[in-house]
Amino acid sequence: MTSGNDGRTDAEAYGSPRAEASARDPAAIGEEPRAGEVMPIGGYRVQSIAGEALAQQLLAACSRREKIQLFFANTNFVVKCRRLRPRLQSSSVRVVNDGIGMDLAALLIHRRRFAVNLNGTDFVPDLCRRSPRPLRFFLLGSAPGVAERAARHLVDVLGQQVVGTCDGYAQYADAGDGLVQRINDAGADIVLVAFGNPRQEAWILDNRAAVSAPAMLGVGALLDFLSGNAKRAPDWVRSCRLEWFYRLSCEPKRLLRRYTLDLLLFFWICLRAGKRTEI
Repeated sequence: MTSGNDGRTDAEAYGSPRAEASARDPAAIGEEPRAGEVMPIGGYRVQSIAGEALAQQLLAACSRREKIQLFFANTNFVVKCRRLRPRLQSSSVRVVNDGIGMDLAALLIHRRRFAVNLNGTDFVPDLCRRSPRPLRFFLLGSAPGVAERAARHLVDVLGQQVVGTCDGYAQYADAGDGLVQRINDAGADIVLVAFGNPRQEAWILDNRAAVSAPAMLGVGALLDFLSGNAKRAPDWVRSCRLEWFYRLSCEPKRLLRRYTLDLLLFFWICLRAGKRTEI
């Protein structure tokens, strides 16, 4: 299940009765993990980290031209990317939590929640606002025309640079083996890959050595949201952590299995894996 950031300030988080109880009893249900702590979920090493700290990691990697691959793990990621788990153990990979389903799994397995909720739709615009200079993006994936409209939003609204786009259909097929060289020639800082799980994760892992861009992010529906092709849930829905239900109501045919049978499979995978990161 996906949702926006839960909106809690540090004062609210640490001043609440739940946080005060956790300070007295480290094993208390709902304890917040330490910033940057890895909490294994479903056999994945999921990092619990604030958005600001994660943004600083990516900006530092871009500045130093060091490789980093970022994935937002929601319930669909956990179910669909199981074959990629060994490759996701790399030190250059960051997997962060996206959605209330991941929080529920953390409570079941670790008896505590993640520090905050993170998703690409909120994180990428925040990353742009935090950058001291315009970032150079290459957009890969989504339906024809979507990447171009998302590019205009990145440039006109977020003040970034877009050095290239390629949709996930005819343009991707036509680019073939030359796509990586095209990305490298463009001098991108960040490649946003929007193929959906698990195609985007597999593409990033397959090409991370050859692509010169420091950062590659698997972003799912981000380009659809930036382009206006899809609408976000109202703020009050996101604040209630119900964006998954809003998306289901908008696309029931496509998402019904994800939020029924696949959700049961998600919890089975998480409970079976426990605290292990090697399955």
